[in-house]
Amino acid sequence: MYRVLADSGEVRERRNVREAKVHPTPSLTATAPNQVWTWDITKLATTEKGKFFHLYVIIDLFSRFVVGWMVATKECKHLAATLFAETIARHGIEPGLHRSCGPRLRDEERHPGPAPLDLGASRSFSRPRVSDDNAFSEAQFKTLKYQPDYPVRFASEVHARGWLEPFFGWHNDEHHHAGLALFTPADVFHGRVDQVAEDRQRALDAAYAAHPERFPNGQPTVRRPPTKVEINPISAEPTAATVEGREVRAHDTDHRDDPPLIDTRPSTGGAEPRGAPATRRARRPCRAEPEQPSQVVAP
Repeated sequence: MYRVLADSGEVRERRNVREAKVHPTPSLTATAPNQVWTWDITKLATTEKGKFFHLYVIIDLFSRFVVGWMVATKECKHLAATLFAETIARHGIEPGLHRSCGPRLRDEERHPGPAPLDLGASRSFSRPRVSDDNAFSEAQFKTLKYQPDYPVRFASEVHARGWLEPFFGWHNDEHHHAGLALFTPADVFHGRVDQVAEDRQRALDAAYAAHPERFPNGQPTVRRPPTKVEINPISAEPTAATVEGREVRAHDTDHRDDPPLIDTRPSTGGAEPRGAPATRRARRPCRAEPEQPSQVVAP
């Protein structure tokens, strides 16, 4: 009955509730440094219970290079705008901007003020309750907080800045990033990939010439960083298939008229022994499927 009503558009929400909003999926692509920046704020615990410092970090999506950061005692749109103004002026670029959608970050929608849009940058937001829309910034925060010498709690802003400054220097210039084929963010950001790759290739060639038996797969070659980095890439794969020319979707399957489950095991003449194999399910084909297997053709 409900399927017939749905085909006629008669199945709807009868309660007086607010309809859920459909938030667009942010999709960003960077093929070179300074094309897309992503940023977020993380809390830094202090020695005083319930008090936190707030670390603002801006990273370049393509290279993971930290282009700007700041420690503050609160989350504030004006502080964020100041950080972006200084960072954009220092690098002299006009990036696209991707960020989380926390309450402090959404505040500027209700109370307009200095914002990245005023600084010549376009922006995108993470969707509500979607934790991996800003995965690159979140991964960078994990790298920060999982350092062996991470203090866990900071006594003051001076203490926090004193630890963070050498960390970001190490992250940019010395950290061999797994997502960059073990190149450093600075190598990719400053365009030194070809030079470093040539040095690595010479070292590999020398090692192969000296001990070819150590390389069962033959002459080794240097891996390069990806040429494209994406947030939520748009897939070109079809989302539905057709069976005999008709589109099939998940709600087309209906098992209300299926026969009961049938136990195909031989009878034991009494109680079922402990640890017996599970009952097999015998179902007839779904209505959306033909009796005989047929070819599934993408639309």
